[in-house]
Amino acid sequence: MDATLPPGWPEEVRPPGAPDWEHTAVVWLFDLVPPDYRAHEVLRRYPVLLARFAADHVSAGLEAARTGWRTLRVELADQLPAEAVEAAMVAYEREGARLAAAARGVEVVAGALRGERWVPRL
Repeated sequence: MDATLPPGWPEEVRPPGAPDWEHTAVVWLFDLVPPDYRAHEVLRRYPVLLARFAADHVSAGLEAARTGWRTLRVELADQLPAEAVEAAMVAYEREGARLAAAARGVEVVAGALRGERWVPRL
């Protein structure tokens, strides 16, 4: 991890100030949202707005994964074999971790798109 980048900065996005860094941010953000979002020119034109849409989408996915993890055993334990329930729990945990990391990435990329500079603290 580059010490000049905030924790959680996505590897796919070049550091702020690097050539085409905003383009790499837009590509990464579009990869986080449904493909249909690419049809909205306003999201291409205003990366800060795209970051907002991505934050909302990732947040909703994270909440859905958390809800699924909390309710799966109660709702489907009698309809699935135990190994399927356990595999689903692992899938929810992995997806939750992936989405939590994506949410942090969106947060720091959105800040950089707004012109915020990250300063490491001792």
